[in-house]
Amino acid sequence: MTATTVRPPVIEPGPEPDPSSHIPKRESRRKTEQPPRRKITWNLIKAQRALLVMAVPLVLYQILFKYVPAYGWAMAFQNFRPGRGSIWNQEWVGFYNFVNLFTGLNGERFARVVVNTLGQSILTLIVGTLGAIILALLLNEIKNLPFKRVLQNITYMPHFLSWVVVASLAAVALSLPSSGGFINQLLLDLHIVDEPVLFLTQPNYFWGIVAGTNLWKELGWNTILYLAAITAISPALYEAAEVDGAGRYRKMWSITLPGIMPTIVVLLIINSGWILSTNFELPYFLGNGVVAERAETIDVFVLRYGYQLGNYSLAVVAGIFKTVVAIILVGSANMAAKRLNQETLV
Repeated sequence: MTATTVRPPVIEPGPEPDPSSHIPKRESRRKTEQPPRRKITWNLIKAQRALLVMAVPLVLYQILFKYVPAYGWAMAFQNFRPGRGSIWNQEWVGFYNFVNLFTGLNGERFARVVVNTLGQSILTLIVGTLGAIILALLLNEIKNLPFKRVLQNITYMPHFLSWVVVASLAAVALSLPSSGGFINQLLLDLHIVDEPVLFLTQPNYFWGIVAGTNLWKELGWNTILYLAAITAISPALYEAAEVDGAGRYRKMWSITLPGIMPTIVVLLIINSGWILSTNFELPYFLGNGVVAERAETIDVFVLRYGYQLGNYSLAVVAGIFKTVVAIILVGSANMAAKRLNQETLV
């Protein structure tokens, strides 16, 4: 027998180490996920000329009604009086109006209305966002299309009502049973309360009344963007989930919600800029002297202590404050979303 010689295995040299291996995984993933930026060239502008032409009226509208009136901010540094001529012929007082708004009696009132505005806006934003997301998820699960359209129309219709009408309906609904207050009647029938509640005379209830009324009016309308985002989710994901045995709730939680999360984040960023610009009509029409400490917002303050008293400069200072805070809030929300690797505006 001949002995066979066993040769040692040949060890081939491995691949050279990647010089970028020292980069953390998060940073490398972020670099790979970012699409390449498209350079703006004349050919690109020529190809998009139709869109640019259509955007011109909107840009002119923004410039005419948003930027041109900004010269009126000069009134914040003046003792403005309409009968003195143009805005440049007024008495200049420096930062007196700013000091007047943030100190003394006006400062106490303004601090209170800022708290009221934040409370009403944040509560309305939370309730409205959650309600719209839940309604969009439930409407998406309805397979009967005629019934789905009827429900959508029913929830959309309150959006087209005037806020004056909505405030009147809310006042009637919250009144005594003898005056048509069905909410009190329902609470009495369910034995939740022993006697009717005067909702519009209880300061602690006012923020909830504003949030609930906004929810009723805008719930269906706010679901439009979420339903549109749901339609963009690939049906293959739902089919794969069904193969794995996922039910409706699991598909909503694991597929639909992550699929519309970019839309939710972008809308929250946009709405953060309107935190101090809460609805004016509801606090004004539903508020009264009894609940003024919780009902008065910045817009109501500007109307009562600015325009009605002829103190236009004070009203402009309050408007400047709202604008500055809105810019800070939008920028902060956008930065927070970027740090969390979520969809951003910029």
